[in-house]
Amino acid sequence: MIIILKIIIAFGLLNVWIVRFDKETPYRGGGANNMIEEFKNYGLPMTFMYSIGLYKVLLSLFILYSLFFGSKYDQLVSMGLVFLSFIMVGSIIMHLRVKDPFNKSLPAIGMLVLSVVVLLSF
Repeated sequence: MIIILKIIIAFGLLNVWIVRFDKETPYRGGGANNMIEEFKNYGLPMTFMYSIGLYKVLLSLFILYSLFFGSKYDQLVSMGLVFLSFIMVGSIIMHLRVKDPFNKSLPAIGMLVLSVVVLLSF
């Protein structure tokens, strides 16, 4: 079950930051049409967006890598998921800040819950 959750986390992050980066989704904050507009709506600098994106893509790849090469990477994956959890809390706060409806926060809430569940399995 935990393996499935790790796969969902990894591919979910890759989907948002690679496949849908420049696409409109119903979850974009503040009425944004793509990731760049979303971060602008939050008042965050582009360097922050690229840093968060790079972190999430690398974490995703590392989670997938760890599935093939075993538990010796569990400590690094758990540290990555702790930081991801903080990022998801920040995402929820940003949605609240721009007064988005609750449903726009659902992906961040879901990713936070998945990360915590996986963390509790270590």
